[in-house]
Amino acid sequence: MSVSIDIAGLRPERVAIVPSPLAELGMALHALSEPGHHPGLQGWVTSVTARLDPHLADRMCEADFLWRTTFSDLFLPCAGVPGRTTLPGATLAEDLDLLDKLTDEQFADSALEFTCAPGYDLPGPGVLSDPDLRRRALDLAATRGPRQVRFTRRLLDDPPRVRAWVRQFLEECDEAFFSDVWARVRHPLAADARHKTELLHRKGLADALAAVSSAVALEERAARITVDKLVEGRTATEDGGLLLVPTSLGWPHLLVLHQYGWQPVVHYPLGSPELASPPSVEQLTLRMTALSHPVRMRICRLLARSAYTTTELAQVHAMTAPEISRHVGVLKKAGLVTTRRRGRYVLHQLDVTAVARLGSDFLEGILR
Repeated sequence: MSVSIDIAGLRPERVAIVPSPLAELGMALHALSEPGHHPGLQGWVTSVTARLDPHLADRMCEADFLWRTTFSDLFLPCAGVPGRTTLPGATLAEDLDLLDKLTDEQFADSALEFTCAPGYDLPGPGVLSDPDLRRRALDLAATRGPRQVRFTRRLLDDPPRVRAWVRQFLEECDEAFFSDVWARVRHPLAADARHKTELLHRKGLADALAAVSSAVALEERAARITVDKLVEGRTATEDGGLLLVPTSLGWPHLLVLHQYGWQPVVHYPLGSPELASPPSVEQLTLRMTALSHPVRMRICRLLARSAYTTTELAQVHAMTAPEISRHVGVLKKAGLVTTRRRGRYVLHQLDVTAVARLGSDFLEGILR
């Protein structure tokens, strides 16, 4: 699985690496709503929550579908501006002005991403103009709870009113806690953007993307960027640009805005506090599948204690050597077992470090 970005014809000057205060505010709101995703921010979450005005906290719960289960494209409105080359604002106010430039249809479709409407990356009617999509949005909102139903109904009936509510809410969040956050993170974000921009100019897009994340790769012959995620999606730069937006608060989330007609955006964390090079989704799947078999689990139990030959494992498990070899081969392919030769013997042993990282790898993979 992956999200692909077709970059055929993309000019080098159309690639931009720029921080976004509004996108970072969205990540801050997500961390406050889902602190379990961000163990490194627990202290900050506790501090903000303790001093948050109750009325603002209540409104935060009312709107959390914009950033809790999905990260709404409303936090990257520059991507929806016609021409598909607009950059994020230098200040939150500038980013909010870009949000105001979106049409009501764009705003409604992006705000209702939580309904998981089909055709996100395909051309089609908008939720405000299509009666079937309106009904579907309300039906799916009902499965999320009464707050989502009320919000969805208000948005469908009176988009300008909801837009004004969202802008005022975000401005109040800035005053309550985000201005302090932005003052702290904007310099590291700008430094990271400068570093990767220099890398882009000196060594090219492939190296710049490799510095963004090991999950992002350039397939030069296919003129395509692939982002290793547990979702399928596709988009294209066409006559627009490609935007890379760093976040200081976002790990482990690596997000790709691939809404049809919008500028493609890769929203990437500055780095993992735990894992320097997380496994690919394919490798993670191989490891979980390898450990799902009871015989291979018993083999791992032995190999965690000492190195064994295939013959020894066959004797312990009362199986033939070819049967054991097949099971060991699955574990080796998954990167869970190492093999070394000692004289005429081939010894297998469990890679304890790789197994110990499985929990963190799994969490990073499904939240990426």
